[in-house]
Amino acid sequence: MRILLVKTSSLGDVIHNLPVASDIRRVYPEAQIDWVVEEGFAEIPRLHPAVRHVLPVGVRRWRKSPLSPATWREIRAYRQAVRRPAGTDFYDAVLDTQGLIKSGLLASQAQGEKLGHAATSAREPLAARFYDRSFVIPKTLHAVVRNRQLAAAALGYALDDLSLDYGITAPPLAASWLPAGDYAVLLTATSRADKEWPEENWRALGSALIATGVRCVLPGGSESERSRASRLANTLGRAVAAPAMNLADLAGLLAGARIVVGVDTGLVHLAAALGRPTLALYCASDPTLTGVLGSAPYVNLGGPGAPPSAKEVVATALQLLG
Repeated sequence: MRILLVKTSSLGDVIHNLPVASDIRRVYPEAQIDWVVEEGFAEIPRLHPAVRHVLPVGVRRWRKSPLSPATWREIRAYRQAVRRPAGTDFYDAVLDTQGLIKSGLLASQAQGEKLGHAATSAREPLAARFYDRSFVIPKTLHAVVRNRQLAAAALGYALDDLSLDYGITAPPLAASWLPAGDYAVLLTATSRADKEWPEENWRALGSALIATGVRCVLPGGSESERSRASRLANTLGRAVAAPAMNLADLAGLLAGARIVVGVDTGLVHLAAALGRPTLALYCASDPTLTGVLGSAPYVNLGGPGAPPSAKEVVATALQLLG
């Protein structure tokens, strides 16, 4: 069986789709699985041993220059890749678990039966027009559960005996700047200001963790995020602000952590997928449908307009730290 998964973005969504590859491999051990993903997140499906080929696309770039000859060359190359998969003439199933118009369009270019959400359960109902068969999956379920149920319905298997398995590992990061011994990763950066947790709270948490003997590592993507990480690290003392890192190195950093505490960001989901004790903090979004979900110990705290207190987070983090 040759299967093409379409789940392009964002980082958290891509991570939430990893258990689909695990489920398929357990039910169909000989399945050949390819994955269409936004180029910036391509390192995530590459971590999964069941994924044969990762097909990066640059939809975010293409939108900025839709008339560029380079854009059209890349689109033609993508169409060629999915219309004649490596060594074959077609896919047996093209499964779009994202349910967006853009993902439906990408799926429609592939050679094979297109499968996805029905209009009533797709995030963008018009996406259902691109599928040969569609399925109603309740919107009230967690995103990971929705992905798994859609794949099971589309590919004809039951989830009853399949435990949650993200299927990925990453070697712990080896870097000269990384502190020796046990460390905690504090993910202070997120995509929106209203999702941020106050700096004074991070200082209280960092101090409590350092008092147990662990060091704190604070990554940041943008210059402003790394500046905040440096400010917090300097205040805490036994802490380090990480330099700019790619996604593969970030996975290694998370994989080696004793505990990961973070706001609503894709990296906190990656920590849970890698099996690390994870504490996710929600200040403006609801964790019910997209909170951290994993097999290792994890806790989601807070909600829209109800950020968790420093006292609550410290107590929970120390409990997870054991």
